[in-house]
Amino acid sequence: MDHVELGRRLRRRRAALGRTVASVATEAGLSVPYVANLENGRGNPTVDVLDRLADALGTRLVIGLADPTAEPAIAALPPSLVNFSQSRRFRREAGRLAAVLEEDHRAVHAMLVDALAAVGGALRRDLREADWQRLLDAVVLILGHPSE
Repeated sequence: MDHVELGRRLRRRRAALGRTVASVATEAGLSVPYVANLENGRGNPTVDVLDRLADALGTRLVIGLADPTAEPAIAALPPSLVNFSQSRRFRREAGRLAAVLEEDHRAVHAMLVDALAAVGGALRRDLREADWQRLLDAVVLILGHPSE
């Protein structure tokens, strides 16, 4: 992955979580200009820096070697999901679920984004906000009210 694509992914993930550059930089122990430069495709971060950023963004760093002719394994978040994850409803549901699960709100927010992205990707079609809302309802129902 090149620096520009890395920057796009960092920004997309941060935006999907509704976070500022400053909050991510602070949590990762980095300067705001440094993180902003990375998001703009500039800089050459170390593995340690990428690991700290991944942690601050509620995800994990995965490093692998692949055949240069192979398709990328990780798809970008759909813009409709990024927009939906920033909505008041999404944030409210993530907060409620975090309280029920007794987990950090940001971690639950990230987990919900990941879960919706995985289901949306498996459906192989573009989803609209109403689709994301129904998927969110299902995930919250399952996680917030486990069957016994």
